[in-house]
Amino acid sequence: MIYLLQIVQFVLTVVWWIIIVQAILSWLMAFNVINTSNNAVRQIWTALEKMTDPIYRPIRRVLPDFGALDLSPLVVLLLVGLLDRLVTTAIIGQVSAGAI
Repeated sequence: MIYLLQIVQFVLTVVWWIIIVQAILSWLMAFNVINTSNNAVRQIWTALEKMTDPIYRPIRRVLPDFGALDLSPLVVLLLVGLLDRLVTTAIIGQVSAGAI
């Protein structure tokens, strides 16, 4: 059971970093630091969007429209942090119970 929890925790960490990288990339593109006419940047952006859009879509349906401000990554990061905290607590409970 503890190994499954560790895998879930690893996946949550990967999702966390994907969202952070996408947010930083979007800021860099918004302030024209990097340009999407660069093929590598466009491919990275497209891959990140394909990974995160299924996660953002249900949250975007619930959140009100704030125009250019998209708060769905923030909501997802809060949910990922909460899930990570729950998994960490479960791992600590497994270790303290001696279920290794």
